[in-house]
Amino acid sequence: MSRDDEVLVVEITDPQVRLTFREICEQGECHAEMVLKMVSHGIIEPVGPVQGAQIASWRFDLAALMRLRKAVRLERDLKMNLPGLAMSLDLLDEVDAMRREIAALRHQLRHLSGEHDSN
Repeated sequence: MSRDDEVLVVEITDPQVRLTFREICEQGECHAEMVLKMVSHGIIEPVGPVQGAQIASWRFDLAALMRLRKAVRLERDLKMNLPGLAMSLDLLDEVDAMRREIAALRHQLRHLSGEHDSN
């Protein structure tokens, strides 16, 4: 199996997990003020309606936590500002989606050509 064929599989055991505002701050190792700024820039989004809701009632899914952690790393390592973080994360999401699509197409191609996966 070559590096191009590697497929990373992430299993989320409970996709319905919801984190409170405090929990996402703690688990994302990020100050509340920074989380608020990331929400206002669309970097992460609470699940459900936000307008008119108290911040304490916001809930976040695991995807938001993963995105928050990635944003924190980019901000810390590359000193990116919030608009730069938002754009970079969107582009990284697109790259990830394209990689998954390419992997799926390669898998289909191998299947159609009669090759068998070695794993």
